[in-house]
Amino acid sequence: MEHFKNKVLTIAGSDSGAGAGIQADLKTFAALGVYGASVLTAVTAQNSIGVQDVRIMDEDIINSQIDSVLSDIGASAVKTGMLANRKIIKLVSKKLEEYKIQNLIVDPVMVSESGDALLEEEAVMSYVRDLIPMSTLVTPNILEAEKITNINISTEQHIEKAGKKIMDLGAKNVLIKGGHFKGDFSIDFLFTSGAELIKLKKNRVNTQNTHGTGCSLSAAIAAYISKGESLEFSIRKSKEFLTNALKNSYSVGKGPGPVNHFYNYKNQNEL
Repeated sequence: MEHFKNKVLTIAGSDSGAGAGIQADLKTFAALGVYGASVLTAVTAQNSIGVQDVRIMDEDIINSQIDSVLSDIGASAVKTGMLANRKIIKLVSKKLEEYKIQNLIVDPVMVSESGDALLEEEAVMSYVRDLIPMSTLVTPNILEAEKITNINISTEQHIEKAGKKIMDLGAKNVLIKGGHFKGDFSIDFLFTSGAELIKLKKNRVNTQNTHGTGCSLSAAIAAYISKGESLEFSIRKSKEFLTNALKNSYSVGKGPGPVNHFYNYKNQNEL
């Protein structure tokens, strides 16, 4: 029996509404044809309106989950999402170093789509100290980049300054997502070691259904990286995937709905 070669592990929180978090990651992996495994760091009671409750997993069970997956299944790439606090960030960085993970995509999740805090304030420095230096790519949005760098971002010049500062903190590559800016285009900013700033521009999709976009993008990048693709190619293909998922998004509740990871499948309502 042939074994799956392209395997990705997501270490993140659960979204009971299934728009973001572990659920969005696993849907992305499935849509892109890679095997997805998961380590749960937190359980959120969450829907399209907001986050109603959160329970953080204890470190022992997080440690055991990581061992269970990486000692047997392994991973050709790992992505992190909601890590909740400094102790979990420290634990995850220690375990990924122990297993000599080569491809690590860090999505420094701090706030939900609805504005609810998903990371303790004092944990930001743990990202800076423990996880960012070992990452292949860090994918903050504007708000997360502001918290990491203490730079107020309102212009492209501010983004360039913030990106360079995150690189100075030890990141090998940084993708600052510009989706929160206004305008007809969504521009992401890729900073790489030894290369000029690359601006990745796509037409903005006019939809309120943007729940889980950050999770899905970083998961897609990890999926392509696991297939042996280059970083820039992986990011460009992931942006294309996310754009199509946004174009085909749908509403499921009273607030912003999820993107449609399986947009290639027709007649979904008949399944």
